[in-house]
Formats: sequence, C-alpha cells, structure tokens
Amino acid sequence: MAKRGSSLAALLAVALPLAACGGAQDAVDTATDAAGDAVDTVSSAVSGGSRLETVLSRGTLNCGVDGGIPGFSFVDESGTYSGLDVDVCKAVAAALFDDPEAIEYRRLDSTERFEALKGGEVDMLSRNTTWTISRDTSVGMEFAPTTFFDGQGMLVRADSGVETLEDMEGLSICVETGTTTELNLTDQFRQRGVSFEPVVFQDADAGYAAYDEGRCEGFTSDKSQLIARRSTLSEPDAHVLLDVTMSKEPLGPVTINNDSAWFDTVKWVTYGLIQAEEFGLTSENIEEAVNSEDPNILRFVGAEGTLGDDMGLPNDFMLRAIKHVGNYGEIFERNLGKESQFELDRGQNALWTDGGLMYAPPFR
Repeated sequence: MAKRGSSLAALLAVALPLAACGGAQDAVDTATDAAGDAVDTVSSAVSGGSRLETVLSRGTLNCGVDGGIPGFSFVDESGTYSGLDVDVCKAVAAALFDDPEAIEYRRLDSTERFEALKGGEVDMLSRNTTWTISRDTSVGMEFAPTTFFDGQGMLVRADSGVETLEDMEGLSICVETGTTTELNLTDQFRQRGVSFEPVVFQDADAGYAAYDEGRCEGFTSDKSQLIARRSTLSEPDAHVLLDVTMSKEPLGPVTINNDSAWFDTVKWVTYGLIQAEEFGLTSENIEEAVNSEDPNILRFVGAEGTLGDDMGLPNDFMLRAIKHVGNYGEIFERNLGKESQFELDRGQNALWTDGGLMYAPPFR
C-alpha cells in the first residue's frame, strides 16, 4: 500500500508539467483533489481491514488459550473456562459487547498459537505467552500489557536429593517445545557447564503426564505454571520447586501486528483493569462511579469525554469490563491469590504504588 507522501508527490509530479502549459491553478487543484481522494481511500482501507470491525460484526470474540493451567486458563469437565488469562478474554468481550460470555475459546498448544493468530483463527491470545524481542518483531506479534510477571523454575521430586541446577548433571528434564522455556533451559545449563537429557513435548499435558510417571527427573516451565500444575499431579506434595529463577517471563495478551485499532482495544482494556484497581473501582462499586466528582474517574467510566468513542468502542467500555470481570486485583485474588487454592502473594504483580510492576498510563 502506497504511503500518503508518495501518492501526493506522484500526483503533483503530473500536475506541474500541466501547470507549465498554462492551466496552472486548475492542474494543481485537480492534483490536490485527487491526492485527497487517494488519502481517503487508503484511510478507509486501513480502518475497514481492522480485526476490531470483524469482531464487532461477528458479535463474539475468538480467544486463544491454553486450557490446561489451573489459575490461568483451565477448562473443567463441564466445559467451563476459568483463570486469569480467561478473565482477560472476558474483559475484552465485556468491553465490546457488555457480555463476558460472548467468547469462543480455542485451546492452542505452544506450536500452534502464533500461526492460529496469523491465520485469523483467533482474534487474540491470552495464553501464558512470554514477550520477547523476536516474537515482537520477526514473528509479527503485538504484545499488550503484561498481566503476570513470572520467571522460569524447575520442579523435581522432593526425595531426589536435587537442590540446585548443578545437581541435575546427566538427569532428564521434561520441557514443552516451541517455547522460551526450552531455549532458556539450554542457555542456563550451558552457562553452568551442566549436561542434561531434554525430553520435549509439543503438548504440556503430555509432558506433565510423563514427569508424573517418572519418565523424566525434572520439569521446567514458568514458576506459576509449575505451582498450578503441581496440584494436578498424582502426589502433589511429593514435588518441590528449586530455589532458582532461570529467566524473566513477562506474560500477557497478544494480537497480530499492523492492526492498531484492534491492538489499542486489547491494550487499553488490559491497562484499564490495572487502572481500575488504582482508582479503587471494583465490580461492586463501578456503576456508582458515574456520579463521581473526580474527572479522572468520570473519563474512565465514559461519563465524560470521548475516550471510548475515539477508539471505535462504546464510551463506557471500561465500566462494562470492570462491572462483569472486576479490576486486576480482583482477578488476581480469585484465580491465584488468597481466594484461590494457590494463595500466591502479589509480589511483582502488585500495583506500582505497592512496590510492584503493575502500572497503567493515564486515561485522558
């Protein structure tokens, strides 16, 4: 697609010779009008091609998830999805449709996820995906704000005698292929001069089953995932996490590259979950916020200004999301924190005002 500058330059190049022949002003006016029409056509094509319009027309959000990680995205026997990642999908659907259930979930393994997004099978990923430079550039993804700051760990049997990574010399380690986890494992053991036997699996379920059966002596993944998955093993208390962090793993939603309108939607709904917690707005009091005397809150809930309208969204898009799903703190606590079976501390995932890394740019 031609850039606006090049289109205008080409048209003027035609106009100038005409101007030399005597019809100067008419030629310039004609070229200017034509350039304006070209710009309008380009702008229309860009806006018309956005995934945002596709999703709104469809009336449902197609969200790619893992589906096998309790606390993040897990589907039970009744087919009900739950978890922090699932709640991010619900927040986007609620913002768009005022309905957190207007979603079609697609379970994707680590090797399928990016191609499914590129191919349009899903509109977004909310699937414990690590933000890296290569994925953000050469792979062609756009990463929305981080919803969980994590680090890679190692799960071993409590009676194995293994206390450090160096103790794993010559041991077999299960790992999911196509992940940053697999690459980090190689880097960390190479750096330490420790040899190991990788046992790779495309599907995480198969990997954990193999580990549970004793086919490998360690399992490596994000610490949060290891904690969650440990609860599904046949003897959860027989396994421990080593006191080591092997990497930085910022996890969050992902959209396809070169679609600003859709990326902005997912990005600002995610930021809105964080900002709502900072404002003290919850699923229980958000509807009362339309009567607030704070102009910042009035803009946030759409009672003043046009923040939503300017994005092509309902002006009360964040009121809808918080009403149905809650703020980031509510989402964290019910899925991973004190209200859940895991009882994880917020740690890095606390608000910046509480010493954490959760921070949203201003809604204004």
